[in-house]
Formats: sequence, structure tokens, C-alpha cells
Amino acid sequence: MENNLSGFINIYKEKGFTSHDVVNIVRNRLNKIKTGHTGTLDPDAEGVLPICIGKATKLADYVSAHIKEYRAEITLGIVTSTEDIWGEILEKRNVEISHREFEDKAKGFVGEYEQKPPMYSAIKVNGKKLYELAREGVEIERKTRLVHIYEIKDIEKLGSNKYSFSVLCSKGTYIRTLCSDIGKKLGCGGCMSALTRTRSGDFYIKDSIKLDEFRRLAEAGEVKKCIIDVETVLQDYPRVTASKNADKYIQNGNKINTGFLDSSVTEGERLRLCDSGGRLIGIYETAGEFVKPVTRLI
Repeated sequence: MENNLSGFINIYKEKGFTSHDVVNIVRNRLNKIKTGHTGTLDPDAEGVLPICIGKATKLADYVSAHIKEYRAEITLGIVTSTEDIWGEILEKRNVEISHREFEDKAKGFVGEYEQKPPMYSAIKVNGKKLYELAREGVEIERKTRLVHIYEIKDIEKLGSNKYSFSVLCSKGTYIRTLCSDIGKKLGCGGCMSALTRTRSGDFYIKDSIKLDEFRRLAEAGEVKKCIIDVETVLQDYPRVTASKNADKYIQNGNKINTGFLDSSVTEGERLRLCDSGGRLIGIYETAGEFVKPVTRLI
């Protein structure tokens, strides 16, 4: 197995695996190459989990900054300690909610709203993850965070107290908390009872592969077939090439005069910089007459 692999793998994480489990499986199959993921999925959730390998691990933040899309199921009338069906049940209520009422309340969250992260989350406070504190029986006050719900659609009633819906949202949105907040708005409480991530940025569920397929490709020496190259993932960033005169500055990690570039740039713009040979160097940002390195891949 080559040790210079770099890029992304669009893994379909199945239920029962943690995101860290998936990272370890990929790393071990690729001879311990540096590996990471671009956004945690809970063990009971499934769907798109982009995995970055090699130098692409430096770009995880660029991928995780994109919008997410989920298919969620909510169970009304049940409130739990974790805001999902797998937590301790704290309250049960009878539910008499019409489809129209559910749709109105759910779609009322479209736009920006202040969301309080759940205690059972990986957010760190004073160096300790919230879920670690929660398991110790400690609850602390959490600051709300502004999230953006771009769309809630395809609402389907599954039973007397269950609905499913698709949600397009910003990074950092907790769907568990959204379900809990919808339940509060309806006055009956609610919790998330199933979750599938169908999109993470430019990674879609239709293009994802399960771990068994990844293992098969790895064992056959065909893992390159499932690796998405870095430039494909970064295609939203303008691509500029520097002249040969700039190569020594690039190699030393210096800023580059915009006069050495093959196209014009605008102030504050982030772009993909390539050297004179067309090799991708990394993400650079324009500042005055120069572009300066933000994330280098060499």
C-alpha cells in the first residue's frame, strides 16, 4: 500500500460505529497513514462521513465548514436526557398533533435561530467534553449558538406520534436539539429517534461507500478507486498558478507577489495556489499586493 496517498473517501457510516471507529478502520487498512474525519456522527446515526487521508487531513476544516443535510425522525411526547430516543426517558405525554400543526411549527425554525448545544455533545468546556461531564451527572450552563436552518421539507407522518423530515442546515447544528425544540414548540416534547446524514458539503450519500466495500478495495489494492482528489473537493476555490520566478518563495513558505500569478485576485479572497509546474501548494489568501499561505500541503 502506498504511503503517499492523499485525498478524501466518502464513507457511509453505518449504525453501531463511532466516527473514530471509522477513522481507525481506514487508517489500519492504509498502513497507518494519517487519517481524520470532517464532522462527527453519533454511533446510532448513519450516513455520509467524509474521511480525509494523508496531506488532506490539513483541509478537514474547509470541508466541515460546508452545509449539511439530514433525514431525521422525531418521536413526539417523549423527552429524554440526551434529546434522542437512546437516552433516559424523563417525561412521557399523550400526543394529539395534526400534520399541519407539526409542519407549521417545524418550518418555523427555518432561518437563523439560537440553539443551545446538548450536554451529550463533544463540545469542550475547560478541556473536558460535555458528554464526559454528563456521564458524571454534571450539567453546566451552555451558551446558545447561532445556527442556520436553510430548509425543512418532505415531512412525512409515520404514526400517531412520529414524523420524518429532511433538513438542510449549517455546520454545528444539532438535529437532536432541533427535534427537542420542535417538541417544545408543540407543547408535547419530543426527541430524535433516527438520523441519516445525506450530505456533507459536496459529499452526497448517493456517492458514498460502506466500510465493507472500502475493505474490499483495500484488499484488492484498488483503494485509489474510492479516493477523491484534493482539487476536486476544493473546486469552489479559484485556482491560480504562479510563475517560475515565485517557486523559490513558495518552497520557503513566503508570501507571493500577485504579479507572479497568472490571473487577477481580489482582496481577502482565498484561492488554490499552484507552483509553475501545476503542483497544488495549498490555500492562500490575498492581502494587498501579496497572497499569503493559510494552509500549505507541502
